[in-house]
Amino acid sequence: MSPVVYEIDTWPWLAGLGVKSLADVPGEVWDGVAAPGIDTVWLMGVWERSPAGTAIFRDRLPATPPEEIAGSPYCIRQYRADDHLGGPEGLAHARAELRKRGVKLFLDYVPNHVAPDHRAVEEHPDWFVRDNGVVVNGRDPFFPPWPDVLQLNAFAPGMRDATVEALSAIADQCDGIRCDMAMLLVNEIFSRTWGHLAGPAPAEEFWPSVIGRLRERHPDVVLVAEAYWDTEWLLQQHGFDHCYDKRLYDRLVHEDAASIREHLGAGRDYQDRLIRFLENHDEPRAAATFAAGRARAAAVVVATLPGATLWHDGQFEGRRTHLPVFLARYPVEPFDHGLHDFYRAVVAAAAEVRQGRWRLLATAGWPDNRSHQDLLAWAWDDAVVVVNFADHPSQGRIFLPWPDLPGRAWRLTDRLDGRVFERSGAELADAGLFIDLPPWGTHVLVSE
Repeated sequence: MSPVVYEIDTWPWLAGLGVKSLADVPGEVWDGVAAPGIDTVWLMGVWERSPAGTAIFRDRLPATPPEEIAGSPYCIRQYRADDHLGGPEGLAHARAELRKRGVKLFLDYVPNHVAPDHRAVEEHPDWFVRDNGVVVNGRDPFFPPWPDVLQLNAFAPGMRDATVEALSAIADQCDGIRCDMAMLLVNEIFSRTWGHLAGPAPAEEFWPSVIGRLRERHPDVVLVAEAYWDTEWLLQQHGFDHCYDKRLYDRLVHEDAASIREHLGAGRDYQDRLIRFLENHDEPRAAATFAAGRARAAAVVVATLPGATLWHDGQFEGRRTHLPVFLARYPVEPFDHGLHDFYRAVVAAAAEVRQGRWRLLATAGWPDNRSHQDLLAWAWDDAVVVVNFADHPSQGRIFLPWPDLPGRAWRLTDRLDGRVFERSGAELADAGLFIDLPPWGTHVLVSE
């Protein structure tokens, strides 16, 4: 089963709890994090942050109290848990608490750049991209450089060797690693970004050369790629277990059921190795991005599809403020108890239904009602999910793929609201399952 990941922005999370270390987090808090359906926690931002990088943000934000600026978790001085969070002992304690609850731990790796006071800057100058002898700031090709980090050279053999060592050391401390902006290290993209400054591209791609050696030491570590620009399939072939499904996110935010259905028509080998989300530390908060009904429909979509799922701390409670990663504390916001209960129910229901074979289902209508085109539907071995991804009521029929339909009566229970639908197998086999859903309505039906 693909992981269901709960991302925690570690520094502001601890501040909100009022504790000084991961070792001080109360057991009942870990109990709440490890809720039914969550099997993995991603502690984002645990590594030692750079004083030099933090100073850059403080200089640029003089009106912000210095204690409110933690520095970027992607401006890393070294891959050692930050003392502010409890150091290596605090991180080990957190992993032990999660393990006691049957939950795995994911951590970050940033392959593209390091802090300006990282020791490699002085000890291994050949690992960096330089322009007229000066190390350049890190960037991706579509945005200005990041002022607090220095650009590593993906073509430098020593840098590739160091990446294997760093990833292996991280894998000693966790069960999975999320690799930041992984597509930037692809040979063609790196060459396009840096041109002659990078030198000639090696014959072997960056990630296959690194991941192959990492797997020799840590064959079971799960690798997740933050991936954009339609590089998901490529990075899957390069060795990543899961890649961000940003394309689905954009369709859920901006497009309609037809575009989502088209996206889900890809092969199961591809779908199984995506990670779906409605928000994370880089994206705006779902509660501030989606209309309320659309957000709930989209949550059922991402929760019940094949592949991995990513939820973000504060998403279930309805937080609306997107906190920049360099800030140390969340603002106080109201707690949406109804939304929290909804998300918890969706996550628990998804853990039950995502079993066995997944199939995307067609919907059927009739000449004077084409609203079935706004219904999204798929089946697992013992469940069917239907989502009306529209702001109007929709009706249609769905033909279930289960082989023994005509042989018995069927009792379908909606795991989100408890409603029970009893249907004859003959009717389901002949006419299909009739669906009538309100705007943004959903069914998560389990056969019993």
